[in-house]
Amino acid sequence: MFSVGGEAPRVGWRDGDDLVDLSGLGDVYTQSSLNALMALGRDAWAESLALARSHDGPRFRVAEVTALLPVAIGDFVDFNSSLEHATSIGRMFRPQGDPLPVNWRWLPIGYQSRAGSVVVSGTGVHRPSGQRKTGETPTFGPSERLDIELELGFVIGTPSTHGEPVSVDAAAKHVFGVALLNDWSARDLQAWEYVPLGPFLSKSFQTSMAAWVTPLALLEEHRVEAPQQEPPPLSYLDGGRDWGLDIPLEIELNGEVISHSNVQTLYWTMPQQLAHATSNGAALRTGDLFGSGTVSGAEPGTGGSLIELTQNERFLADGDEVVLRGRGLAEVRGRVLPTV
Repeated sequence: MFSVGGEAPRVGWRDGDDLVDLSGLGDVYTQSSLNALMALGRDAWAESLALARSHDGPRFRVAEVTALLPVAIGDFVDFNSSLEHATSIGRMFRPQGDPLPVNWRWLPIGYQSRAGSVVVSGTGVHRPSGQRKTGETPTFGPSERLDIELELGFVIGTPSTHGEPVSVDAAAKHVFGVALLNDWSARDLQAWEYVPLGPFLSKSFQTSMAAWVTPLALLEEHRVEAPQQEPPPLSYLDGGRDWGLDIPLEIELNGEVISHSNVQTLYWTMPQQLAHATSNGAALRTGDLFGSGTVSGAEPGTGGSLIELTQNERFLADGDEVVLRGRGLAEVRGRVLPTV
């Protein structure tokens, strides 16, 4: 979604450094989000790709337009699907216990976050305030351990019926496309609040989303077998292992690349995540956003967050700029601003 000179939003197709204006193709291309197009289903998505590739519409340089949040987001669910990230963070937060919760290998752990806090790439992030425990009693103030989380997001196009779970085999039919996410995290707030119900204010203040959604159909050549799961998952989660994605990722901090990882390391795949999220009958809606959780590898320099990369020694300072990139995906950029 983009606009030029304050004009109405419309849908664009990215061709290198150019943007092709698709508004001449019909009403669904002149909306304020991709939701109307996404709701039409897979046949319409395939047709839209063919039309976009052949359309001789007006062209703009990407740098000359205003990029808008591409999706009107209904619900935002964030998972924790990287074994390496979960283990690393668990060791830091629970040094005396098992780094992995007892249920971690049995189900894709996740939580509901705030759809209203998702912003488009390029939006600055104000340092959040909240409670943290530094002594005998908690204190309230600006976070001193502001961090990033490199994630892959999945956007729902075709909705499902309330009360009817979506199977692993059918899950991909509901996904329109993917986009990188930066789930900014306040680690000092998180350490104090996450027991017993999990993250809350430490995550809900802002999540940055790429301005471009890559249609799922364009990722077919990147599909690989996901890592082996042990123990084998329960029957409703059995499958979806051919939805590992070989997509190299990187994190840049103030102009320096500090991490390289790959989506294919994720333990839980997108179809398993969606099957679990709907296993109780919860419905998918057009525009729902699901985050993979931080993508981290096992080797040094492959962490998806600063807390892993620096072993709890370095967090974000005001003025720091973070850029997340992935092959074939649009970047996510954001700069840290002072607390309001």
